[in-house]
Amino acid sequence: MSGRRVGFCLSAKKRRRMNLDAFAVFCEGHGVEVVEIDLTQPLVHQGPFDIIVHKLSDVIVDAEHDSQSQQVLANFQSYVSAHPSTVLLDPLPAMTQLLDRFASYQIMSELHKSLRADWGFCSPHYLEIHSAGDLPSIQQALMTQGLSFPLICKTRVAHGSLSHEMSLIFSAGGLADIRPPCVLQSFVNHGAVLHKVFVVGDRHFCVERPSLKNFPSGPCDRETIFFNSHQVSKPESNSDLTALDEQMPCLPPPSSEAVAALVRELRVQLGMALFGVDIIVSIHTNTLTVIDINIFPGYEGVPQFFSWLLSHIKSVLDKQASAGPQATDSPESTQTTGGPSAATTGL
Repeated sequence: MSGRRVGFCLSAKKRRRMNLDAFAVFCEGHGVEVVEIDLTQPLVHQGPFDIIVHKLSDVIVDAEHDSQSQQVLANFQSYVSAHPSTVLLDPLPAMTQLLDRFASYQIMSELHKSLRADWGFCSPHYLEIHSAGDLPSIQQALMTQGLSFPLICKTRVAHGSLSHEMSLIFSAGGLADIRPPCVLQSFVNHGAVLHKVFVVGDRHFCVERPSLKNFPSGPCDRETIFFNSHQVSKPESNSDLTALDEQMPCLPPPSSEAVAALVRELRVQLGMALFGVDIIVSIHTNTLTVIDINIFPGYEGVPQFFSWLLSHIKSVLDKQASAGPQATDSPESTQTTGGPSAATTGL
């Protein structure tokens, strides 16, 4: 692994949260050079790179409406296309589909079909609302799709601060509060516990976080609750929304075998190595529901993260080296890229 150069392409916020400086020192001790990529400058003068680890979510989303971001993304794609031996971790099309909740919810809804029935995974019903023109027909669509109150409403774009702004809707009257494009999903009571799974290649780590408390099933005259999911599920969260109204026995966490099976399946379906999965356990049925898939999450609470990430980088590059210059078997070696419009098409 000696002499390998790893380029990192992260936002300033992501760089701080990951503590890239400390990771660079860690890698240096293992003979690996970490290079911070400046997207405002030509990449060809910053390379060569054996592998690029990136989170270009901001750029892809902004490229929908900002010409400068479009150019930055185009330049990055041009460099990757011109240097096929550089591994991209993770492939842009795989990452881009998770920026669109319409696309990612389709992936989630199909998961239980490909996993063993006795793992206990299920999919909550959901409804895509594309525009304000859909609003008059929502109530009929809710019945057709099998959704029931309360509903949780999420923005279509699954990235950025606004993507954490959600709402709980308790009646047909509350539907006036939604702002398309968005996704409506039946809320599943889960005892105010969220199980976050952090994935790094073939390794994963689970932590518990606070989550929304239980609410009575069925419509009621309660006002819509607006909340920020990031604030609710922070490790130190002390929100009223996470406080159970009554004593409730602790639900068993997802079995390690079920989580491992889920991670394996998602790695195949997504073609990704750095992602997170949010799982809840129904208090009524003990079934497991995947409610979100996150791109290159923060990995808070994963003590082995630096070691795991470097180990995965080494594994990918060693596999590529042993297979020769034409190696394209692993998901990480895929160089195909999607255009800026993929942020809303989910392609």
